Amino acid sequence: MQLTRFTDFGLRVLMYLTQCRDRPAAVTIPEIADRFSVSRNHLVKVVHFMAQQGWVSTSRGKGGGLRLSQSADSYRLGDLIRQLEQQGPLIDCREPPCALDGSCRLSGVLAQTLQAFYEALNGHTLADLVRDPTAAAIIRLHRAA
Repeated sequence: MQLTRFTDFGLRVLMYLTQCRDRPAAVTIPEIADRFSVSRNHLVKVVHFMAQQGWVSTSRGKGGGLRLSQSADSYRLGDLIRQLEQQGPLIDCREPPCALDGSCRLSGVLAQTLQAFYEALNGHTLADLVRDPTAAAIIRLHRAA
């Protein structure tokens, strides 16, 4: 399974925001885009989605920016990825129509496996992802701001 860029960027944003509590300046989308060398326009879409989910808080205007809505240990990795991916079934037996539809167990096995994947990821939190040495690397990125 390969995660989308949307998910990749979303996780990078969340990880970056974990280390901004003591910063005097707010974190902005252009800053994150610059630090990770990714498209600002793409990040706008990602951050907008995450704000709708209630994962990040945004403020506009001078001094505005982004921050996590909750503590990093309350974000379960499997739940984050499931929402960011917005993945349907791994296989669609209806399109194109499959001659085995209704008699095949593949779809059920893949659905069960996908569920196990998300459950295994839920054994980890955003806080787990940003333990050292990752936290130190993120702080270095902040200092470059």
